[in-house]
Amino acid sequence: MADIPEKSVLSIQSTVVFGYVGNKSATFPLQVLGFDVSTVNSVQFSNHTGYKCFKGQVLNSDDLACLYDGLKENKISAFSHILTGYIGSKSFLEKVADIVLDLKKSNPSLLYVCDPVMGDNGKMTESCSMCHASVPNSYVPEELLPVYMEKILPIADIVTPNQFETEKLTGMKINSVEDAIKAMEILHNKGPKTVVISSSEFAADGAITSLASTVINGRKEVYKVQFEKIPAIFVGTGDLFAACLLAWLEKDKNLKVAFEKTISTLQCVIKRTLDRARVLTGDGNNPTPAQMELRLVQSKAEIENPPHSYTAAVL
Repeated sequence: MADIPEKSVLSIQSTVVFGYVGNKSATFPLQVLGFDVSTVNSVQFSNHTGYKCFKGQVLNSDDLACLYDGLKENKISAFSHILTGYIGSKSFLEKVADIVLDLKKSNPSLLYVCDPVMGDNGKMTESCSMCHASVPNSYVPEELLPVYMEKILPIADIVTPNQFETEKLTGMKINSVEDAIKAMEILHNKGPKTVVISSSEFAADGAITSLASTVINGRKEVYKVQFEKIPAIFVGTGDLFAACLLAWLEKDKNLKVAFEKTISTLQCVIKRTLDRARVLTGDGNNPTPAQMELRLVQSKAEIENPPHSYTAAVL
């Protein structure tokens, strides 16, 4: 096995030809922040599933195994990180678990960041974790839940579920910060050292609450950031969140700082996206899915150097 390249990510999630979701949403910010990214696309669609139609291909577990075997045989399967997002079948997710274990066998210091994309708003659907909007027509089978609980969480180092996904993984409802802290403790006990609830919506004023927890040398650190809910549907934000968190945790080695930078980056991107969509749409008209595609390239400066827009409260 070759030496482990620094800042090298194997990213396994969905992709689209047009727009920014899955690997298309995660790769650019990781590269901008200095990471080499190798991608496996769990699905490849013409566009995300919020459009009136989408067409494309879905990889199965044998396809994934074949691609990974090619990497291993050429001795190019050494990575510092693995990132996973939307996965649509039980067998594919089980193969992901096998690959993570194999990679960790070769590199015990490899970090696995898992965004357990399962849904939102009470439904097992592909979702937009920063805005609490489910994507139509993209259902995640219930049979993925036990695989996440029994095979993925025990080997994940960092998990980034939204409120709904956290509730599914822990079996408890989250109606307060106290509930969220209890839920994060349950997830810690299943394996991950770092747990970040990317978004939750229980604040009385309707604000979005993000929470982060990590265990360092037996000592827990817990942080909270609240921000205004933007009344719009954004797709690909959860994928961007996980990628930015991975990058800043690696660069800063500090959860509070990485959490603040990730939230600030996301807010810059979605506000720029919405501002542009409103210009394109005109007063009184609803933006189209194409007009609401994330303005990632246009946000390069903020991805590289996020403004200090949010300060995480220590809980």
